[in-house]
Amino acid sequence: MDCTVDQTHYLNARLADGMVADLTVADGRFSAIVPAANTVTPPSGAIDLAGQLVLPAFVEGHIHLDTSFYGDAWRPHIPCTNGFDVRERVAFQMRNLEQAAPMAERARNQLELCVGNGSLSMRSHVMVDAAVGLKHVETILGVREKYRDLIDIQLVAFPQSGILSSPGTAEVLDEALKLGCDLIGGLDPASFDRDVKGHLDVVFGLAEKHGAGVDIHLHDRDTLGLFEIEEIAARTKALSMQGNVVISHAYGLGDISADTLAGAAERIAAAGVAIMTNAPGDHPFPPVAALRKAGVTVFAGSDNIRDSWWPYGDGDMLNRANMIGYRSGFYEDWELEAAYDVVSHAGAKALGLEGYGIAVGARADFVTLKADHVPEAVVAVPKERTVYRAGREVARSGRMSARSD
Repeated sequence: MDCTVDQTHYLNARLADGMVADLTVADGRFSAIVPAANTVTPPSGAIDLAGQLVLPAFVEGHIHLDTSFYGDAWRPHIPCTNGFDVRERVAFQMRNLEQAAPMAERARNQLELCVGNGSLSMRSHVMVDAAVGLKHVETILGVREKYRDLIDIQLVAFPQSGILSSPGTAEVLDEALKLGCDLIGGLDPASFDRDVKGHLDVVFGLAEKHGAGVDIHLHDRDTLGLFEIEEIAARTKALSMQGNVVISHAYGLGDISADTLAGAAERIAAAGVAIMTNAPGDHPFPPVAALRKAGVTVFAGSDNIRDSWWPYGDGDMLNRANMIGYRSGFYEDWELEAAYDVVSHAGAKALGLEGYGIAVGARADFVTLKADHVPEAVVAVPKERTVYRAGREVARSGRMSARSD
C-alpha cells in the first residue's frame, strides 16, 4: 500500500523571532520547521520565499457580513440627529438594506476582501430579530458553506433591535442557534432594553441551553457601561463560562479613571472575559496595554465595512493593528508586536481556534509579506503579500488566486 504523503516545501522563510527557516507542509499542516539549509538542489516543487516574513493568517474577530455595502453602490453616511444613537443607526441601516444588492453577493464581496488581505478565520455577527426572522442567518449560513474551504467563519446570532424591546426575538435567537449559529449575541442591555438582568437572563440562558459562546455588543459609556461589564463578568464566573464570553466594543472602559480601570481589568481577567476593539475613530475604546497587562485577552475586528454605521473599513487586519497601535500610542518594538498580537494570536485565543500559529502540527494558514520583522510589518502595512490556506495559495496582493465553486 502506498503511504506517500504529498508535501510542499517553503524555503527561506523569515519567522517572527528572526529565524530563517525551511517549512514543510503535509496534509494542510506544518510537518517540519528547520533552519534554512540553502541547499544547491532544493526539493522538487519547493517555493523559495526569499526571506519574506511569514506570519499566521490574521484573525478577523468581529465583522458584519450581512450589512456591509462593500462592492455595492455607495451609500452616503447619514448622521444621527443628536450625537451617537444606536436606535437611530439601526433605523438607518434597515432603510439602506431595503435598497441594497442581494445579501449573499455583498457578503461574498466582503469575504473575498478579507481573505485577500490575509484573514482566514472570522467571527461575523448576523442580524436576528422578530422582523427579519432568520432570513439573514439562512443567507449567511449558505455563504459560509460555499467558502468553507477558504475561510473558517463563526456566526453570532445578533439581536440588532434588542431582545426584550423586540417581542419574539428571544424565540428567533433560539431557532438561529438550532440552525447553525455558533454564539449568542446581545446589545446594550441597559440603554437599549433597559433591563440588564432580563437581557442577560435570555442571553446566558440560551448559551447554557445550546452550549454556545456569548459575544455581546456594548456601546454604553462611563459607569453605566462599566456596571454592565461587571455584571457580564459575574455571570460568566457563576456559570463557569470562562474563555467563552466576549464583550465587543466596551466603550465604557475608555471613559473611566486609571484606578477604576485597574480594578475592573482584574475582575475581567479573573472571569476569563475577552474584550474586542476596533479602535473606532470618534469613540473612547478599551485601553489595550492596561488590559493586556492585567491578563485580559484583547483582540480586534474590522466591525463595520462601508455600511450604515460608517463608510470606512478595508478588511485588512494588519492595517487594523497599525490603527490600534497608532491610537494607543505604541512606539517601541514590543508595543508594535502587541498590536500585531491583537489581530493574530489573541484573536485566535478569543475565538478558540485550534492549531493556530507557525509551529509543527499547526494548520498551514499563513501570510508572507516583505518586511524584516513584525514591528516593520505593523508600521509599513505592506500590501504585496501572499495568503496560503492549508499550504495552498489562495490570494496574492489582495487578489484571489482561488475562489469557492
